[in-house]
Amino acid sequence: MKSSRAQRLILFGAWLLAISLVLTAAYLGWRVQSTQAAVLDSGSLALSSANAQVEPTEALPASPSSDETAALPEFLPGEPPLAILRSASLHTTIPNRPRQEVMQYTVEPGDSVFGIAKFFNIMPETVLWANYDLLNDNPDILSPGMSLNIPPIDGVYYQWQVGDTLDSVASKFKAKAEDISNYTGNKLDLTNPSVEVGAYVMVPGGEREFRTWIVPTIPREKAGVSKSVYGPGACEGSYDGAYGSGVFIWPSSQHVLSGNEYWSGHLGIDIAGTTGDGVYASDAGVVVFSGWSTGGYGYMVMIDHGNGYQSVYAHLSKASAYCGQSLYQGQYLGAIGSTGNSTGSHLHFEIRYLGGFINPYYVLP
Repeated sequence: MKSSRAQRLILFGAWLLAISLVLTAAYLGWRVQSTQAAVLDSGSLALSSANAQVEPTEALPASPSSDETAALPEFLPGEPPLAILRSASLHTTIPNRPRQEVMQYTVEPGDSVFGIAKFFNIMPETVLWANYDLLNDNPDILSPGMSLNIPPIDGVYYQWQVGDTLDSVASKFKAKAEDISNYTGNKLDLTNPSVEVGAYVMVPGGEREFRTWIVPTIPREKAGVSKSVYGPGACEGSYDGAYGSGVFIWPSSQHVLSGNEYWSGHLGIDIAGTTGDGVYASDAGVVVFSGWSTGGYGYMVMIDHGNGYQSVYAHLSKASAYCGQSLYQGQYLGAIGSTGNSTGSHLHFEIRYLGGFINPYYVLP
């Protein structure tokens, strides 16, 4: 019994000794590894410190006293860079190049030569000169469906004829020969600027006289007009009656334009209106024309005001006045229409003085 107990004590002591040896061995191993790592780290640090180049530092200047000014270092500009500097541009949109070709435009209802010219930023004369075969210098002949030549710039669009030269064509249209040859749209060879017969060229800045398409001024005295020439509305004359004041009013309730303004190819204004709207005498006077007229005016009334002025009311749907009638300012004489050469309902209104034409805007309020 005592022998068994002694054996257990010996066995227990052996186990305690074995565990103590294991723990001691582990502790010693850990210490050895830690020592080696510390030695390696210190060696690396020493090596880095040896390789580092330490620049000597200058002592900072003492802070200046309150009554001293700190000295700034001298600025020495360097040499400019050997390069071309370009400023930045935020506008990179490429502008549209000007048109150089003659284009075609189809006339629509309500169009006028003046309105078409304004839309394409050219003069109305340029439109007439480029379409003589269609309009024959008469803007009132314009009608829907026509195909018009629209030049890119102002001038005369001309078809070359037999015997033409740059100098003769330039002289004919009051232009310069070099302007014809230098215009890129004509595509001429500057070393030999010849043009084939039948070809079209643009004469920049050119102009010519218009063919007149108007009813002449008819006085209240004996006129001697021919109904076969001027139309059945022509009056014989030898009338006496009302005289105008020289102060005019608008001949309709509308005071806006619907088509052509006053210009060299259109010696009146086109006042807006619808068919059947009333037309009234702009000033007092005697009727010297009332009815159908030739030359594209359609139904028309002309008043002689007895003081050098005459007024014309054209493209009427009806002319209610009669020859020799005295009309007073604001009195009804007919209705707006679209007769004659017209592309839509409006009133063509003219003011004439001593046989010449003046812009109605000069006398209208």
